[in-house]
Amino acid sequence: MMSHLSVPRTPSFSLDGRRALVVGASRGIGFALAAALGEAGAHLTICARQSAAIASAGEALRDAGYGVRSLEMDVTDDAQVKRCFVDEARFDIVVNSAGMARHSPAMETDPDNYDQVMAVNCRGAYFLACAAARSMREHGGSIIQVSSQMGLTGGVDRSVYCASKHALEGMSKAMAVEWGQYGIRVNTICPTFVRTELTRETLADPEKVKWIESRIKLGRIARPEDVMGAVVFLASDASSMVTGTHLLIDGGWTAG
Repeated sequence: MMSHLSVPRTPSFSLDGRRALVVGASRGIGFALAAALGEAGAHLTICARQSAAIASAGEALRDAGYGVRSLEMDVTDDAQVKRCFVDEARFDIVVNSAGMARHSPAMETDPDNYDQVMAVNCRGAYFLACAAARSMREHGGSIIQVSSQMGLTGGVDRSVYCASKHALEGMSKAMAVEWGQYGIRVNTICPTFVRTELTRETLADPEKVKWIESRIKLGRIARPEDVMGAVVFLASDASSMVTGTHLLIDGGWTAG
């Protein structure tokens, strides 16, 4: 007997023909996310504050066979951010991996450190997303902010960092509510501790590593590669009904 059921097909994870901007892509998680999008077929524009570092990252990605353009851009510089969206062709995907951490006990927080972290992790992320959304109003797109598990919980000596990432989570939800009418999706990726230059000092302390691994239910610290699949999912048609939420990559840290 012939079935009348139509077998559904999984929406494509391919990013062929799409243009992606990755901010903070010169190293660490941002560089890995750019590589993931390039591997999925996206044409890349990568940005970071240091011209030499972003040029080197671009060269490495081109050597891997990906189409890429490198730009010097500081996410806290409003003029540079606006110019990027004027000078470049439209983006279908915008990923913000620019981030900063200044850890200390809350009562010892230096106001300058507080301002620097908030300028990058909160203000910069906010106005970058706004610029991206303006450029996407006519055709939709995916905005992906690299947040942290610390945007959903707290941590010792991390009050400022947690404040910035909790703010990032809140703004991303509100932006998803506002911009859904334009077909713009806004989501966050929330990794646990990942071995990068940003975490080098923390992970140089064996006692801290032991404590961190005791909280991660999978028993190991993450690598940049552990985050790569998430950005392809959130950038692609496979997540076309996903907006206003976070994707935790925390090895079970926040599960209990």
